[in-house]
Amino acid sequence: MSSVKRAIDPEEKNRVEGGTLYLVATPIGNLADLSERAIKVLREVDFIAAEDTRNSMRLLTHLGISKPLVSYFEHNKRERGAVIADRLAAGESCALITDAGTPAISDPGEDLVVLCAERGIPVTHIPGACAAIVALTLSALPTGRFVFDGFLPVAKAERRERLAEIARERRTVILHEAPHKLRATLDDLLGALGDRSIALCRELTKRNEEIMRMTLSSAVAYYREHDPRGEYVLVLSGSQTPPAADADAFWQTLTPADHVAHYEALGMGRMDAMKKAAKDRGVSKSEIYALLLQTKGEE
Repeated sequence: MSSVKRAIDPEEKNRVEGGTLYLVATPIGNLADLSERAIKVLREVDFIAAEDTRNSMRLLTHLGISKPLVSYFEHNKRERGAVIADRLAAGESCALITDAGTPAISDPGEDLVVLCAERGIPVTHIPGACAAIVALTLSALPTGRFVFDGFLPVAKAERRERLAEIARERRTVILHEAPHKLRATLDDLLGALGDRSIALCRELTKRNEEIMRMTLSSAVAYYREHDPRGEYVLVLSGSQTPPAADADAFWQTLTPADHVAHYEALGMGRMDAMKKAAKDRGVSKSEIYALLLQTKGEE
């Protein structure tokens, strides 16, 4: 367990501190959504790590900011993440930004946060736009309980498994999709989930923002006649079918901790055992992890 705590004087709460990673959310369409605090951090950090340095340079130029840029993206995150962490450990400050929205959400920034946590490097967040949350609030679907599933897998077997999980999910589901893959994804969703309600959200916060609320079958029919344009956030209603009773399952009498321990005793690693127990119980792996932490805290 790692913990990084800092006592910040109220007069200094907005001061950029050396040795700290700042996760800075950038606009998803409307540049006016960038906060004053975000601009201040971008101006004062020692360097900026960006998913696409060319795209980020346009934003920084618009703001009149000139800072050293380091590329950090999916295919160089392991090597470049270590370099960034070394610089942070040496006392430099860094702002991590993605092309649009909140870094570390369906984004390689997640790995950099984990690396910093492991090394005891302070990480803080400058809040701002997040396309998934914007779409959820505009969907007119239940917002009290929801899950974010990012992009569906491309590999057929993994895709079928993920669709089967979503079909059982009772909470509102949020997905991302590119325009050239939208038709196939809608077909797959309709086949796996049946005709549920969906909100298709595109061009969020931009002049041509569009929120289409309909059923999956209507969406499939609509996009047979119309070309998808722009990046989409898809918000789906959860399953209304109660989970099937499984009173005879061996794990019904086990606590989550004992359930995980059962699979570990069969030779599974900790993470695989948690994943298997979560699948048995129809919950996410993160929920199993939270239950294990709760159990440990009560001991």
